[in-house]
Amino acid sequence: MAATIESVLTETRVFPPSPEFVRQANIAGMDAYRSLVAEAERDFEGFWARLAKEHVVWSKPFTRVLDESNPPFFRWFYDGELNASYNCLDRHLATQPDKTAIIFEADDGKVTRISYRELHREVCRFANALKSLGIGRGDRVIVYMPMSIQAAVAMQACARIGATHSVVFGGFSARSLQERIIDAGAVAVVTADGQFRGGREIPLKPVVDEAFALGGCEKVKTVVVYRRTGSPVPMTAGRDRWWDEVVQGQPDTCEPAWVNAEHPLFILYTSGSTGKPKGIQHSTGGYLLWTIVTMKWVFDYKPSDIFWCTADVGWVTGHSYIVYGPLGVGATVVMFEGVPTYPDAGRFWKMIQEHKVTVFYTAPTAIRSLIKAGGDLPKKYDLSSLRILGTVGEPINPEAWMWYYTMVGNSRCPIVDTWWQTETGGHLISPLPGATPLKPGSATLPLPGIFADVVDETGQSVGKGKGGILVIRRPWPSMLRTIWGDSERYKKTYWPEDFKGKLYLAGDGASIDEDGYFRIVGRIDDVLNVSGHRLGTMEIESALVANSKLVAEAAVVGRPDEVTGEAIVAFVVTKGPRPTGEEAKRVAEELRQWVAKEIGPIAKPKDIRFGDNLPKTRSGKIMRRLLRAIARGEEITQDVSTLENPAILEQLKQSSG
Repeated sequence: MAATIESVLTETRVFPPSPEFVRQANIAGMDAYRSLVAEAERDFEGFWARLAKEHVVWSKPFTRVLDESNPPFFRWFYDGELNASYNCLDRHLATQPDKTAIIFEADDGKVTRISYRELHREVCRFANALKSLGIGRGDRVIVYMPMSIQAAVAMQACARIGATHSVVFGGFSARSLQERIIDAGAVAVVTADGQFRGGREIPLKPVVDEAFALGGCEKVKTVVVYRRTGSPVPMTAGRDRWWDEVVQGQPDTCEPAWVNAEHPLFILYTSGSTGKPKGIQHSTGGYLLWTIVTMKWVFDYKPSDIFWCTADVGWVTGHSYIVYGPLGVGATVVMFEGVPTYPDAGRFWKMIQEHKVTVFYTAPTAIRSLIKAGGDLPKKYDLSSLRILGTVGEPINPEAWMWYYTMVGNSRCPIVDTWWQTETGGHLISPLPGATPLKPGSATLPLPGIFADVVDETGQSVGKGKGGILVIRRPWPSMLRTIWGDSERYKKTYWPEDFKGKLYLAGDGASIDEDGYFRIVGRIDDVLNVSGHRLGTMEIESALVANSKLVAEAAVVGRPDEVTGEAIVAFVVTKGPRPTGEEAKRVAEELRQWVAKEIGPIAKPKDIRFGDNLPKTRSGKIMRRLLRAIARGEEITQDVSTLENPAILEQLKQSSG
């Protein structure tokens, strides 16, 4: 475990919120932020109890706030009862039944709008259909769907009847799906015939059939198939049912199942270091509370907002900031089936213009690929509706931050650079757009009620100006409750003995600057030890990308080196054509000198490889494990079916500068 990580990037630019923005903000100014922080410090349980009473509708009010009797198995609001679907839908029917809940834009550009009243009806009908199929409280349902209104309906319908959903990203392979079906002990799968992405049709139901053929899925009694593409798919008699047929004739209302606050709302699988996926289990009450509160604080939610989070519902970002948070506050949310570069790289900007999006939340990976595809493109569209920009999924390098701020936000939209994880349920460290002065590349400050710190390997705070291990010192309502079916792994992974089981280990390295701002420097296992210096891969990547003339995107990994302990290997996508031969050597040397100037000679990559792109999952995450294998010259044995571009692996193996 990293004791300290040297922070070698310094960022002096600061962007305070404009007085006009502060005046209208839900949390207006740093004094308002500090007041909330002080309230949480003064009366921790009282602070959370107040928020839970203000923001969530309870069928049975809680009288207990936090049970710490069996750490790290904390319980929140544990004698209260509620229903997540009721909080997302029914509570809005009296005040805004005809407000648009979801604007869905298909891959081909077709737009469908659904109001809160209509969404409530669809959820109730599907919930009744699930009940008619024998599915009920506590059952696990796998949702393997394209980005669609129906995916949100399936999730909400499960919540409505007290079933626990586990959404599997529609790009995962049959083997990945099979593992999750078995681990969750699922009794049903909700899927579609296929999906459209970037003008291509991608099958889904055939993948489900392949997962069943692998064996072990005998607990599944029902597969419900939504007709999306219309392509013929095999249907197994007695098991497979068409969505439109099972909802036909179902009542438009469905009494919500009132569940305990600790009832598992969902399980979401995330990759583990062992390769066996971890089923992150989230509760109903605490999770719902925090998604709603962060919508109001971090995204400064206003009833007039058109909110667009570009994530897929298969990831936690889609759960928290498409399906639960936005609907919990009664927002209008955009859902998008396609990819940002189809039919051209202006797709995101065109959609913002057409739907008059006010809050736009996307990943740094998407931002960097859009810079490469056309850095001046945003200027061709009317993006004046935007008022807040956000980033999620990984740290954003300062140069990409500046492009986002100036080119997309026209230097007037605050950027909320949010740090959180599947495990945390919602944002933990983030600017508040009406309060926090922004620094490019910094997630800034912990949210009120979140006690974050940076420590050394003994659990001692490293203090300002130093780097170390990011931890959370106190429980929070939306935290994961356990790893499904593996409580020992939960304790070992997140509450390690190194810290006497008292600190939540996020797995990220971070530093705190003189203003108390947090800068995330990448995963602890993405920290390189070069000649005794601990360097975050994120900072070397940022330095490379800062060469905006040459570099569009970069990923850095380490490989063993007998002289320096570890050698730095950089994988680079250039702005122009991919350099080869002598040209590759020249560009690589230029980049080495550039990194030496930006950070210092110690950070110079020993090996630089060029590719047309980087190996990414279909959600845009760079597969650094594969890059590590290539850097070390190892055979790649793991499943690469989730890659958007498997052919790139060969190119990166052979290219070296």
